[in-house]
Amino acid sequence: MMAFKHKSMLLILTAGVFSCTPAWAASVSVVGLFKDKAIVSIDGGRPRTLSVGQTVQGVKLVAADSGSASFDVDGKRRTLGMGQSFAGGAQPAARQSVSLTADARGHFAAAGSLNGYPMTFLVDTGATSIAISAAEAKRIGLDYKAGEAAGVGTAAGVVPAWRVKFNTVKVGGITVSQVDGMVVETGLSVPLLGMSFLNRMEMRRDGQTMTLTQRY
Repeated sequence: MMAFKHKSMLLILTAGVFSCTPAWAASVSVVGLFKDKAIVSIDGGRPRTLSVGQTVQGVKLVAADSGSASFDVDGKRRTLGMGQSFAGGAQPAARQSVSLTADARGHFAAAGSLNGYPMTFLVDTGATSIAISAAEAKRIGLDYKAGEAAGVGTAAGVVPAWRVKFNTVKVGGITVSQVDGMVVETGLSVPLLGMSFLNRMEMRRDGQTMTLTQRY
C-alpha cells in the first residue's frame, strides 16, 4: 500500500465560480478559532477567515479567541464555539455526526460506501475531491470514462484521470448526495475522502479523535 504523508499525495486542480453579490447569510459555521480571528463557512460555502470588525454577507465578527467567537447577524448577537453553527437566526436541527480515530501514523480511515458499494476512505484534506482508482471505479460499475478527462499529479507523476459525480457518499450515519469526484488511472492505492465531501462537514479534532458533523 502506498504510504501517505501528512501532505496530500494527490493534487487535484479545479476551477470555481464565486458570486460577488452581497447577501445575508442563512447559516454560519465556525471551523477555526484564533485571537481576534475566526474561520467560518457562510451558507455552506468555502471556509474564509474573518477579523474582528469585518463584515461579510451580513455576518460581522465582534470578538474571537481560541474558545469562542461572537457575531452580529441581522442585528442579533450569536456566540459560537469550535464546530458550532446556527441557521437563519435559530438553532439548527440535530445533525448526523461520526467520530474517527487516528491510526499509529496519525491517519484517519473512514468506513462507508460510494454509490451504495462498501468502501473505506482515507481522510485527506489536501485532496480537492473524493478520489478513487480506476480499479475501484470498475468494481462499483462506474462509467468513469464518460466524465471529463483530466490529468492529476501523484507521487508517480501526472497520470490520466476523469472528473465524475458520485450519486451518494456515506460515512457512518452521514449521507451526502451529488458529490464531485475524480477517478485516477494509476498510482492511487486507497480511496481519498477529499474536500468535496469534507466541505459539507464541520471537522473537529481532539487528540486522536476527529469528529465530522454534517452541515448540509
